[in-house]
Amino acid sequence: MTSDITPRIPAEPATPYEQASADDLPEGFTRFVREVNGTLIHGVIGGSGEPLVLLHGWPQTWREWRYLLRPLAGLGYTVIAPDLRGTGGSAVTEAGYDKDNQARDMHELLQVLGLTGPVRLVGHDIGGMVAFSYARRYPEQVHRLALVDLAVPGYGLEEIMDPASGGLFHFGLFMTPEAPELLFRGNEKAFLTWWFAKMAAVPEAFPPAEIDIVAASLSRQDALRGGFAHYHRTLLQDGRDNRAWGEAGGRLTMPVLAVGAEHSVGSYLARTLKPVVPGVEEAVIAGSGHYIPDERPEALLAVLTPFLAAA
Repeated sequence: MTSDITPRIPAEPATPYEQASADDLPEGFTRFVREVNGTLIHGVIGGSGEPLVLLHGWPQTWREWRYLLRPLAGLGYTVIAPDLRGTGGSAVTEAGYDKDNQARDMHELLQVLGLTGPVRLVGHDIGGMVAFSYARRYPEQVHRLALVDLAVPGYGLEEIMDPASGGLFHFGLFMTPEAPELLFRGNEKAFLTWWFAKMAAVPEAFPPAEIDIVAASLSRQDALRGGFAHYHRTLLQDGRDNRAWGEAGGRLTMPVLAVGAEHSVGSYLARTLKPVVPGVEEAVIAGSGHYIPDERPEALLAVLTPFLAAA
C-alpha cells in the first residue's frame, strides 16, 4: 500500500454529524475524501496490513463500525470504512446507486488509496448488497466475504420485500421516489427513534445521543434523497443483475460467511445464498436485532476474527 492516505481531509467539521463523527474517530484513524467513479467518497482509514473494507447499511454511515475499527486494525489489517455514495460525508449524486456501480465506487477507491491485492470485505444491510456485487464483479480480488444481516437482491430479498406474504413494509415506501423524503424531512429524529426501537433488540444500543447523530447525518442537504436512492429504482435492477449472473452459471467460490441476527434474518441469509454460494458458512448472533455492529459488537468480532484470519 502507499502512504498517500491523508490528503484532502475535510478541513473542519461543519455539521453536528461531522463534529460527532470527528469526536468518535478512533486513535490511529484518519478521514479521507477521494474522487472516484464520478463522485466524492468520504471515509476513515487506519491500521496496517492487508486491506479490510467495512461497508455500512441504512440509515447509517462509517460510524456503524466505530466499536470494531480499532479491534480489527489491531488484528493486523488496514481497515477502510467508507460512507457509501449519497450518505454521511460522501457526495449525493443524481444516479449511480445500483449496487454494481457502487461496487465500482469501492473498487476505484481502493485503487486510489493504493490498496492492491485481494481484500477482505464485510458488508451489513445495503453495504452487504454492495459487497456481494463487488465479489461477483471482482472475484479474483476478494479474499474473503462476510455478509451481515441482509437479504441479497435476487436471492431472498424479494420475499422479504413483499408485505402481502409477511414481508417488511418499508421497502415499498423507501423505493417510492420523493414520497419518503416528503414524509421524513423535519421528522428525522422522531422517525429514527421509532425505527431503531422496531429494528433493534438491544434498545440501549441507540440512546438519544446516538439517534441525534444519525438524525443529523440525514438532515444535511439532499441526505434523505441520497439514502433512499439506495432503494428506489435500484433494488429491482440489482435483483435482475444478480439473477442473470447466477442463471449464467455464476458462483462465488471465495469463502463466504453469512451472519444473521437471532431477532432478524437469522439463518435465512445463508439458506437463500446456497444456490450461488454452495460453500457458504453460517453464524447467528444471539440476542441481536438487525443492527449487529451496534447491538452486539463483541459477538460479531468473535465471529469475524477467525473467519477473516483463516488462510
